[in-house]
Amino acid sequence: MHSVWFLFYNIIAVPVLWILFHTAAVFNHKVRVGLRGRRRLFESLESQVGALTGSRRVWFHSSSLGEFEQAKPIISALRRRYPHVDIVVSFFSPSGYEHSRNYKLADIITYLPFDSFRNARRFVEIVKPSAAVFVRYDVWPNHLWALEHRGIPRFIANATMRERSSRRYPLLKSFHRHIYNSLDSILAVSDSDGWEYLRFHLSHPRVDVIGDTRYDQVWMRSQEARARHLLPESIALGKKILVVGSSWEGDERIILPVVSRMLSLQPELLLVIVPHEPNEENLERIENELDRLCLKERELYIRFSALNDYQGERVIIVDSVGILLSLYAYASVAYVGGGFLGRPGNGGVHNVLEPAVYGVPVLYGPNHENSQEAVALVRVGAGFVVKDEKDLFRWLRIFLDDENARSEAGKRSSEFVAKNIGATERFIKHIEPYLA
Repeated sequence: MHSVWFLFYNIIAVPVLWILFHTAAVFNHKVRVGLRGRRRLFESLESQVGALTGSRRVWFHSSSLGEFEQAKPIISALRRRYPHVDIVVSFFSPSGYEHSRNYKLADIITYLPFDSFRNARRFVEIVKPSAAVFVRYDVWPNHLWALEHRGIPRFIANATMRERSSRRYPLLKSFHRHIYNSLDSILAVSDSDGWEYLRFHLSHPRVDVIGDTRYDQVWMRSQEARARHLLPESIALGKKILVVGSSWEGDERIILPVVSRMLSLQPELLLVIVPHEPNEENLERIENELDRLCLKERELYIRFSALNDYQGERVIIVDSVGILLSLYAYASVAYVGGGFLGRPGNGGVHNVLEPAVYGVPVLYGPNHENSQEAVALVRVGAGFVVKDEKDLFRWLRIFLDDENARSEAGKRSSEFVAKNIGATERFIKHIEPYLA
């Protein structure tokens, strides 16, 4: 069966994928950027590897930026403890590569070459890792088989598997069983994830539940974020602040009418809204909706970039990127966007751990099943699902009027994050035998 799936993937799947990628590049700017970024990849990689001096080397592969965030606490821990280890980071997605190309803790940051048999063999021969770590799910077969051929230890970190994953469909299940059997360790986020991998009846890899490094990463970043002081004390002092993070239009249709009512009921309320994509089109759309709700007459909104001219506005529209985590530090209550995006099982709520780490109640829309943390926060009484305007109004009245209710829910949020910290340490124990 090994040769059957190897032949199928390389004779049928790889050519089809190559055609699809190059066809998509005609219509999709992001795909074009990715293809351009892979030009002369091996020449550049050979030059960079030639300059490395470490006696050991760990290769981390992430699909995109979100997965790489989960690798960062592991990389940081390796840097502190093993100065002789070089770190090579690869990305499939241009967004991950472009946003991370200046990441200081990696020695090399590169695109992953297209997953042909020849490319994969050449990539592994150049990098010569002492261990390879695939983050979450992005395992490319030829690269994995090239590592296996050279006897290089192979891990999945933060491994997840939904109960109804398409990877468990009959033929796909056989294919993925073959892929996963080429790994050495599958380090799962939760008991349910570990169980889903065991249902593939794997014969080789060890499946262990070690937790999720995202808890470590969000805790580590929150410590740094507290020192940024993005909102002047003259603005934040004495306010009850609702921070709306990563909002989409579907979220804003619920939030803005409710907040327009709450502003008259809560004189000390301040809304800080951070659209998921703070481009001019979205910023103007939010402002137009606030105008429609008659807020313009009261001069109640201002853009974050104009805060030097703050005159007591009640709504701050954030037109910058990369500061959301720091803004959550000011929240009395947080709303995380994405829960009104798409339908259940398609898309969903964004990172709920970022506000939870600060110990605040966390609200989000009904489409949140994509996030294990969002489901768990509801279970422990720290996350609250908003189905419509009426729901949102009710929860805001509770948490803005009742200090005890807000404090208790916030305490459960911070305790939930604290209880789940430690996956990085457990991962290090699995990889350190190969780093001595």
